[in-house]
Amino acid sequence: MAHQNLLVADDGGIRTLTINRPDQLNALNRATIAELDQALTEAEADPAVRVLILTGSGPKAFVAGADIKEFAHFSVAEGKALSADGHRKLFDHVEQLNKPVIAAVNGFALGGGLELAMSCHIRVASGNARMGLPETSLGVIPGYGGTQRLARLVGKGKAMEMIFTAGMIKADEALQWGLVNHVVPQAELIAKCNELAAAILKNSPTALAAAIRAVNAGFEPGADGMRREIEEFGKCFGTSDFKEGTTAFMEKRKASFSGQ
Repeated sequence: MAHQNLLVADDGGIRTLTINRPDQLNALNRATIAELDQALTEAEADPAVRVLILTGSGPKAFVAGADIKEFAHFSVAEGKALSADGHRKLFDHVEQLNKPVIAAVNGFALGGGLELAMSCHIRVASGNARMGLPETSLGVIPGYGGTQRLARLVGKGKAMEMIFTAGMIKADEALQWGLVNHVVPQAELIAKCNELAAAILKNSPTALAAAIRAVNAGFEPGADGMRREIEEFGKCFGTSDFKEGTTAFMEKRKASFSGQ
């Protein structure tokens, strides 16, 4: 399917989704969120796609935030619906995808942009990237998971500082706080993400999906992460990937996984 605000490129099991609204600094409007929702569903259903890289077009911004003019006039009920709809269609969708998603943070990741990067499983930032949640300066709070995911990644105190001040942090500080996994020069950003993706590609798709579910369970209210790990570990024994992986190990050869 053709996407208006999204570029889709495949390269040997790696699908790169590029949010393509450079004139708006790739701001997330409702149309772009709907397109990302569909693109994620398509990627999830396609066995040829094994890892996703999510980035923004142009040298300035990953995603500079949500499109404020779309909701500046909203009522309380409309505001709640906007948040719930975004969680379901995009932010929870990314986090719960059955394939690893790497955020290539190529510039500003502010508000909804940082929330999107935090929904991804791994984050790599370019040296020029700037990250922050400026919502309190607009009289609102982060509504796409920012209050929860930021605190999980950097701790409660730093998350509160970032949200309360509405300020931006630089890439190296984001690395220091564990908000991103790696920082590289902008020219090397996509290559670094592809390098990580290539390392992931060698591994079992069924095991990767199980690992995503198990790790996420540790952050779900009411879920028992250890119990989920036991369940997911056990289920791996019923997969052909497990049989192939263990057989290849014992036969001292490289495994060839089918994703079954």
